[in-house]
Amino acid sequence: MLKLIAFVVFMIVLMPLHGFAQDKICEASNRECIFSALIRTTGSIENPIWRDQSYREIAKSLAADGRFDDAFDVWEKIENPDTKALTIRGIGMAVADFELPKDQYDALFKALRARSETITHPPSYAIALTYIAMAQAFAKDDEGAWATAASMENEALRYKAYGESAEIQAERGDLGAAMKSIGYIESAAFRNKAYALVSKLLADQAMFDEALQAAVPLDNAYKKAKALQYILDQQAALQSEN
Repeated sequence: MLKLIAFVVFMIVLMPLHGFAQDKICEASNRECIFSALIRTTGSIENPIWRDQSYREIAKSLAADGRFDDAFDVWEKIENPDTKALTIRGIGMAVADFELPKDQYDALFKALRARSETITHPPSYAIALTYIAMAQAFAKDDEGAWATAASMENEALRYKAYGESAEIQAERGDLGAAMKSIGYIESAAFRNKAYALVSKLLADQAMFDEALQAAVPLDNAYKKAKALQYILDQQAALQSEN
């Protein structure tokens, strides 16, 4: 009897310790192990929205670690088309953060495009292409960004993609590329918006000659006046600092 009691007490003590050991599955420094546990855990999330959101963040983290094939594998698990498009953006921006040879960039952006082509929801598909063009511009693959934007059938989103590329190019101080992007925009409203934003971004970098070149083509008098005023204000602010 005493032996039986001792055995029961031993099992009661052992069980929670055994459970703790099961939970402690990885060393904190072992990211691959943690990723595996995270993917398994996410697969057990019952709410499809939360599950897709978790997969999206996993894919972004894997891409940020340079594990692009693994990120693509996780992307395949996502069901919601909008979340698929957002994940395309996350992976694409992670790709752009790496300084890779052109052939590797081409292969990765081609892989992103191939996955985008499987999105059957037209608005989400168009948004995914916009995000790819943006990522290409961030990676300084301007030709790729223009080609991606040109392939978009939705006119408004195509102009938006060109405008987003122009902003990214202006942020890196490349007026020539930004103006070329804007030149592809056929809508006066979208074009004026892009010129105004590019002028502002250049003025923020104290590139006043370039900012003025972006402001001059504006054919909306109000937007042009605002752009010119902003250049004057930024010049005055810079002078006051000195």
